[in-house]
Amino acid sequence: MNDSSNPSAPDVDTVWRPDVTVAAIVPRGETFLLVEEIIRGKLMLNQPAGHLEANESLPTASVRETLEETGWEIQLDALVGIYQWTAPDSELGFLRFTFAAHALRHHAERALDAGIVRTLWLTRDEIAAESARLRSPMVLRSIDDYLAGKRFPLDAVHAMLPAPLPRDASAPI
Repeated sequence: MNDSSNPSAPDVDTVWRPDVTVAAIVPRGETFLLVEEIIRGKLMLNQPAGHLEANESLPTASVRETLEETGWEIQLDALVGIYQWTAPDSELGFLRFTFAAHALRHHAERALDAGIVRTLWLTRDEIAAESARLRSPMVLRSIDDYLAGKRFPLDAVHAMLPAPLPRDASAPI
C-alpha cells in the first residue's frame, strides 16, 4: 500500500524495521549481572534485556525486563548507549538502548522468564572469555562503554506516549 500522495513512497509492508530492545548494565563491585538463557537450543549469556512493548517507555522496559529475567529490582542511573546490530545469520536487525543501573532488591523467590536458566555475576574479563556464548557483540561493547565512562542523562530519552486509559472501577482486574 503506497502513500497515494507520494507514488515513490515504499510499501509500508516492505519497509525494514529493526526490533527495538533494551538492556541493563547492573554492576556489583567488579562484576556485572548477566543471564544465562537458552536461545535456539544453545546456552547463551546476555545482560537482562528484552523487547520494548507497545506504549511503554524505554526506561520502564529496561526496569521491567531486568525484574522479569533476574528477579532484581533496579534503579536506572544513565543511558550508556544506543547500539545497532544485524544478526549475521539473518536479516533481523536490532536497535538496543542500554542503561546503567544499580540493584535495589533481589526477589529470589520470583520465577524467571521462560528460557532463563540462571543469573550470574561475572567480571568483564570473564565475560570476554565467554565471547562465543554472548547473545550478541552488543553485550561486551556496552560493558566496555560503561567501563570507559560513557553516560548520557536519562532525560535524553523522551517518551511521548498516550496517557493510560482510566480503569473502570467496576471492571474485574
